[in-house]
Amino acid sequence: MIIDDSESVNIPTPTGPMRCMISRPVAPGRYPGIVLFSEIFQITGPIKRTAAAVASNGFVVLTPEIYHEYEPIGTVLPYDQSGTKRGNELKTTKPLQNYDSDCAAALNFLKDYEHSTGITGAMGLCIGGHLAFRAAMNPSVRAAACFYATDIHTGSLGFGMHDNSLKRIPEIEGELLMVWGRQDPHVPREGRTTVYSALSDNDRNFQWLELNAAHAFLRDEGPRHDAVAARICFDLAFELFNRRLKVPNQAQLQ
Repeated sequence: MIIDDSESVNIPTPTGPMRCMISRPVAPGRYPGIVLFSEIFQITGPIKRTAAAVASNGFVVLTPEIYHEYEPIGTVLPYDQSGTKRGNELKTTKPLQNYDSDCAAALNFLKDYEHSTGITGAMGLCIGGHLAFRAAMNPSVRAAACFYATDIHTGSLGFGMHDNSLKRIPEIEGELLMVWGRQDPHVPREGRTTVYSALSDNDRNFQWLELNAAHAFLRDEGPRHDAVAARICFDLAFELFNRRLKVPNQAQLQ
């Protein structure tokens, strides 16, 4: 599908306006909505291309600036030491409840957006994988694809580094896709086991995949990119979203 990613919107949140990029098919109709949560660097080139890939499969993709309270609109942190330092600082500066209120605002926007069916899912990479995991705690989220989600096993997202993501797993009603790189130092074997056991103990509906890949292998810039692994991941995500979010003839809905 041909897409349009020229639109942006400032969504009101309890902590101020949140700039979001909208990527959607140009063909008339309404499409399921997906909130795409970025890495700590915000809306970089690789994130824009990820949003475009998802949108071109028949979805409205809303990509928020996850640190909108702390950085000027349009800020993109560089993929270098300074960007990594700033992104990691903000990750544990922002209160957990602010991540959640941002997510709620994004989902509410998609529910009423004129080009959306109101059916929603979530997807994320790195910190975004964790945010997509938490998004799935909203009953309106039917499916979430979480790629190498950081800090779930340590419970260290947000100010104070004491999140409750593992404890809130029983609230997840939709289907999860959890994908990891076995050579990812941020989520070692013990951490992956912790998350897998928690999901299994709570009898959640999830798919699980571990690949021989490093952290950020989906990012199509830099030496860690694995194009073959990325293609597998996108195929799995599209299968999940097509199955869980689309309804018959949804593109013709008026």
